[in-house]
Amino acid sequence: MEGLIGPSLYSCCNCGNHVALHDDVISKAFQGRNGRAFLFSHAMNIAVGQKEDRQLMTGLHTVADVYCSDCNVVIGWKYERAYDETQKYKEGKYILEKSKIVRENW
Repeated sequence: MEGLIGPSLYSCCNCGNHVALHDDVISKAFQGRNGRAFLFSHAMNIAVGQKEDRQLMTGLHTVADVYCSDCNVVIGWKYERAYDETQKYKEGKYILEKSKIVRENW
């Protein structure tokens, strides 16, 4: 059975839907609405909501809430646009809140 375990990933804590791969974690040092959050380069099995401008700790950003595609719980947001030049690296990336995801295959 050794070697048959798949990649380390994160799942929705509400329904278990796979939403991100551990290999896509960029940083674990972000702040979400409900505490700690992780920045991911990609997310899967999600739905992206309406874009809106939101004042965050690092300035004004255009973001869209990210929902689990199975249970529709908000699990974070997607950075669509950063107005501050130093924050442009976040564009197209995903914040997933630690309280909304669980680790699998670790």
